[in-house]
Parts: sequence; structure tokens; C-alpha cells
Amino acid sequence: MTTTTSSHHLSPAFPGRAPWGTANKLRAWQQGAMETYLREQPRDFLAVATPGAGKTTFALTLASWLLHHHVVQQVTVVAPTEHLKKQWSEAAARIGIKLDPEYSAGPLSREYDGIALTYAGVGVRPMLHRNRVEQRKTLVILDEIHHAGDSKSWGEACMEAFEPATRRLALTGTPFRSDTNPIPFVAYEEGNDGIRRSSADYTYGYGSALGDGVVRPVIFLSYSGNMRWRTKAGDEIAARLGEPMTKDAISQAWRTALDPRGDWMPNVLRAADRRLGEVRKSIPDAGGLVIASDQDSARSYAKLLREITGTKATVVLSDDSGASNRIDEFSAGDDRWMVAVRMVSEGVDVPRLSVGVYATTISTPLFFAQAVGRFVRSRRRGETASVFLPTIPDLLTFANEMEVERDHVLDKPKKDGEEEDPYAESEKEMEEANREEDEDTGEQDMLPFEALESDAVFDRVLYDGAEFGMQAHPGSEEEQDYLGIPGLLEPDQVQLLLQKRQARQIAHSRKKPDEEADLLELPAERRPVVSHKEMLDLRKQLNTLVGAYVHQSGKPHGVIHTELRRVCGGPPSAEATAGQLRQRIDKVREWATRMR
Repeated sequence: MTTTTSSHHLSPAFPGRAPWGTANKLRAWQQGAMETYLREQPRDFLAVATPGAGKTTFALTLASWLLHHHVVQQVTVVAPTEHLKKQWSEAAARIGIKLDPEYSAGPLSREYDGIALTYAGVGVRPMLHRNRVEQRKTLVILDEIHHAGDSKSWGEACMEAFEPATRRLALTGTPFRSDTNPIPFVAYEEGNDGIRRSSADYTYGYGSALGDGVVRPVIFLSYSGNMRWRTKAGDEIAARLGEPMTKDAISQAWRTALDPRGDWMPNVLRAADRRLGEVRKSIPDAGGLVIASDQDSARSYAKLLREITGTKATVVLSDDSGASNRIDEFSAGDDRWMVAVRMVSEGVDVPRLSVGVYATTISTPLFFAQAVGRFVRSRRRGETASVFLPTIPDLLTFANEMEVERDHVLDKPKKDGEEEDPYAESEKEMEEANREEDEDTGEQDMLPFEALESDAVFDRVLYDGAEFGMQAHPGSEEEQDYLGIPGLLEPDQVQLLLQKRQARQIAHSRKKPDEEADLLELPAERRPVVSHKEMLDLRKQLNTLVGAYVHQSGKPHGVIHTELRRVCGGPPSAEATAGQLRQRIDKVREWATRMR
């Protein structure tokens, strides 16, 4: 068996930007993946490693070995973005592999060992790249390969271009997609449930990386608050983040929170900057990143940050020609904040990022994992990452499941599976549950709206699957208890400190008279955030009971629903809270019992 601890011409300083203790040798997982590859010598190899673990180092070490042993003669790297394409070529150059990131067509200069391009570039000219691969033995590195399933044309182009390749190395930190598009060159295995899932050749998950000190532990700080907005129909709706709502109401409340003209975003940015200030006491160059939904919001957030900090924030917009340079400058400097629209959500290497604000309404587990991955890259022992979130059920679920490893599911789960799988949401079931034969809840939930006002309340801290904290006003001592956690801590110390902070809050709360409590003073674990699925079940249960009572009483659906609203109060069922739905369920049961 052939083994290696480094490639034949790796610089002693490679990987130059690796975390503590790993600068002169491969990490254990990289070594393990290398040994697995060299033992099996496969044509296709899928390596799944958590963001920040060092996939690039592993891939380039392997590429260097394959070039040196004449298994391949050239390398082609395919990356999701222009910035990542350049980042790959720079990383390769540090170990003596020269990749041309500007290649467009024609013969490659003899000074290069290969090229770096984007999936979109492959999609434009697949035959050009097929010809190159056919002419010389080629290793194709497919970075974040799930992007090859972004569109049918990209997947087909990758198959067309790289089917003749001598070797293909697929890399991903997030091997699941929110759809069922097959990913090229990935093996799928059918489970006992008849569902095909992606099969990785080597996996190194977040939990393992955290145990090895390769990535930072993540502290999630969640903020609730009251939102008010106006629908296109002219109706004003008020709701509190974290309260049970319909999917559309959650979306609108979320967008209201992120509106820079309200009070929620300024308060959360102020809290995030205070947290960054605490971290910078131990790590002077620690930086923060706000991930925004769109360019207008990004510019507005940058303006708010300037007012809060007195210094200018770096703004990165994906269609801006200078975006890559700005990321590089921010990475090399010590400025406090960067604001980006999606561009820094995946693969971009800014190791000093320690504090994040999730200010986008994208709610897929894939994007969330990629976004959080920007903050977990460890540089020295004891660093922690802090990510600020709105209290949205899906986001809190993702945060609590950071250590869960997933595979890409190729088949739609069966109906029974959907009940258990929060990622296999059934739109049909949702529509049935929302449909009221008696009420015209109509189209207003789906239409654009106007954000009217918002406020922010510190809600809870999520860490290692547990929840801590009682609600507190922005700027209060109780909030500062959590924002002021030291920036350098071992994972078990984080847990201990959070437990102490919560115990202190509870003790302080008990000393106060009840009439002085202006916020819900219960620990986080006693304030569960009701998920959309639970709301779905409650509406379905109410509709089923009303349907049964229709037959029992002879009254139409509409009359029963109207009477329930008159007796119990509250809006139509599609806008009612979980408590209001439960109250109506109890009332219908009471009516039905009386008629027996």
C-alpha cells in the first residue's frame, strides 16, 4: 500500500493558513482520506468535509501526488464562483501547481499544469473541455459538487465535459440539496426504505471536526420581537417572531424584521457589534459578516453599521467587478464589518470572520450550513463563532442540528417519511390545511406587503443542541450577560458559562415582584418555538373536527367557523396562533359532546 504524509514538493509552510498545530503536516482526516484514496485508486471519489476543515488542502495534496506519479498530466478545477476559481489557483500556486483561472479557449500555455473555471463556464462550452480532457490524462476536481445539480444544463454539461476524465475528485461540505436533481459522478445507494441517498467515500463531519479542534464551536443568539406590516389588501397584521404562524405569515414577519427602517435590524446589529468587541479583546483582528438578502438591504445595513461603529463597512455585491478584491482586502486587514449579498455564503476563505448576522430570508438547510460555514474556520485553540438569527422555527431547527450529517436524497420520501422529515415539506398538505371552505382567506397572504414597524427582544442562545436564556430588552444587563461571553473558550467552558448565566437570570427574576416583569420570564427550554409542521397539524385537526361537526349539527362549515371566531375571538384560522387554534379545537369538541 502506498501512503503519504505530504506531497513530493509541498512547501514546509503548506498549508500556510491552516489552524493551530497543523501547519507542517496533514490533519488526521486529510491523511485518512489520502490513505483511503491511495489504497483504492478509484476513478471517482466523493469527499464530504465540513466547511473550514481543509478540503482544498486535501484536494491539492492529492493532485500533487497524482501529477508526480504520472497518474494524470493535468488538473481541471471547477468551482461555483469567479472568486473561488481565483482562490483555487492561488492556493495551488502556493504548492507549485499552476492553474490558469482566466482560460477561455485554445491551447494552454506550457507554464500551466491546468485550469480553474466555474460550473457556468463548463455549461457554456462543454465540448471544449471534453476535448482537453480527452487529449491528456486529467484529474477533475469538482468543488462543492452539489452545484452541478443547480440546473439540468449544468449537470448535463459536466457529464458531457468530464465523462472521459482519468480521475474525478468531488468535494462538498454540504452533500444535501433541497431538490432531487441528481449530482453528476456521485454514487447513490438505495436504503431499506427504498430511497436512494448519496454515498460518500470519505466523510468528516462538523461534530468530528469540532472534537479535533479543526473548527470553532458556534454560539447562536436568537432575537424575537413584535412585527407589524400591511398586506396589499390593506389589512394590517401584527405578530411576534417565534409565535406559531402560517408559512406565509412567518415569511412576512421575517421580512419585516429585516427591513432596515424598523428597529429590529439596528438593535441586532448593535448587539452583534458589542459581541464582536468582546471577541476582539482576545482576537484583535476578528471580523463580522452580515449576509443580506439583496443589494439595497446590504447598502442600508452598511449605513447602519457606520452609524453604530463610526467606521465604514466593506460592502460586497456579487455583480460588482471589484467584489473579489474587496473580499481579499477585508480578509487581509482588520476592519470590523463586511456586508455581502450571498457571495460569501460558500467557500470564500476569510478565516478571521468570528461574528455573523443572518439577515436573509433564505431558509434551506443547504444555504444555512454554507452560511454558518463562513465562521467556523479555526485559527487558534479556543476560538468561538457567534451567529445572530431571527427567532424563525426553521433556522432554530438548523442551528440545533449543526452536528447532524446528511446525505443527498435522490427520491422524494414517501408520505410517511414526510411526517418525520422536516426537509420534505408537502406543499399539497399545506394547501389542504390552509383551505377553509367557509372563509375567504384568499390571496392576501401571498401578496407583497409593506413593513410598518418592528422591535427586537433578545430571545435565547442555542449551543450544542441546547437552549439557554430568558428574554431581555436590547441594551439590558441580561442581554450583556450573553454578549459578554469571552471570545476564547474551550467548548465545555462555553456550555458551563451559559448554564451559569441562565441560573443567574432565573435567580434575579425570582427576586422581582410579578408586576415588574415586562417580558415573558421563562427559560428558553420552557418556551418552545412552534414549527410550521405543528401549525399544519393543528389546522388540519380543527378542519377535521369542524367537518365532523357539520354532519352532526347540519350547519354549514362557514357558520361553524364564524361561530368559533365569535366565541373564542381571533382572526381566520389561516392567521390564528397555536393557542387560538387549540382553543377552537376544544370548543368544537365541547359542542360535539353536548349533542350526543
